[in-house]
Amino acid sequence: MATFYGVKATDVFNTNPPVKASPQSHGGRIRVLNDSITYASQASGSTLVMGGGYIPTGARILFGTLTTSVSTGSATVSVGISGSTAKYKALAAYTTADVPLVFGVTAGLTETTADEQIIITTGGAALPASGTLVLSIYYVVD
Repeated sequence: MATFYGVKATDVFNTNPPVKASPQSHGGRIRVLNDSITYASQASGSTLVMGGGYIPTGARILFGTLTTSVSTGSATVSVGISGSTAKYKALAAYTTADVPLVFGVTAGLTETTADEQIIITTGGAALPASGTLVLSIYYVVD
């Protein structure tokens, strides 16, 4: 059988001289941007700014979770940044209460080139009149 190496493994094990793995690829500390918003019938097309800061330049997004206390019904949400509102999660309804939805996209595995303010964009219909939506974005940077 043949042996295959991932991109970073090739740099470390099959390059002469070896290229040291970055903290984003090996040994970095996982950090989290976490925030919640109370539903208040926010209209379709609303922007919900999340987090108490920015995802820093050079971070690598690992994955995110959304948890809702009630079904969003026909309202949809996406997770991204200004100019790329679905960078991390495309618009979709989230109808299962109290079960975290894990999301991630391959594009998110690249390093950020600027500080990113995370936003949720709504679509389809207004959000519920009451309840809570929790967003967590897990990333590594050192």
